[in-house]
Amino acid sequence: MDQANAADTGWRGSREGWLEAGYRALIEGGIDAVKILPLAKRLNLSRTSFYWFFADREALLAALIDGWEDRTTRPLVDATTQYAESVSEAMLNVLTCFLSANVFDSRLEFAVRSWALQDERAAARVKAADEARLGALSRMMARWGHDEAEADVRARTVYLVQIGYISMQAREDIETRLERIPMYVKIYAGREPEPREIARFNAGIRRLYA
Repeated sequence: MDQANAADTGWRGSREGWLEAGYRALIEGGIDAVKILPLAKRLNLSRTSFYWFFADREALLAALIDGWEDRTTRPLVDATTQYAESVSEAMLNVLTCFLSANVFDSRLEFAVRSWALQDERAAARVKAADEARLGALSRMMARWGHDEAEADVRARTVYLVQIGYISMQAREDIETRLERIPMYVKIYAGREPEPREIARFNAGIRRLYA
């Protein structure tokens, strides 16, 4: 249907469409930009269409933060259990997740962390996600032979650096980032990656940024 005529013909859009509009508003303008009327204007839909899919704004916000976990926490936890032949390759799996915008949505991560600074419920969800992510990273390290204390510190080193990149909105060109990866892996995992492991990693990342 022609979106220009949608509001006049009774087309209500879809739940997914309202959610995506909410994500775009959150990323572009922060939580205060996620309001029903501006989203309706963005979608060229009537304001009342919203209520076919969500009871109120709070229901939309709850769905947005659930989706944030699906776009960030879930893929990161999954990355810690992917097949790897060495601890360095396991770490490269994790770094691939962080560097892949289509896997770990870093822009959404930044927006939700900013939201959490002014909302206790969002802050509680972020805190729980941090604990789940750190736990997954620590378990990964333990599977590769690090004792509990060392696994915890290595997990924190990985996670706090990567979240720091996001929180500081650090900008590095891809070649600079790739040049630093072997040393990061050595520091994080305690083992320097093999040339063939780095070659596979670099090839995969360059395909994403091509």
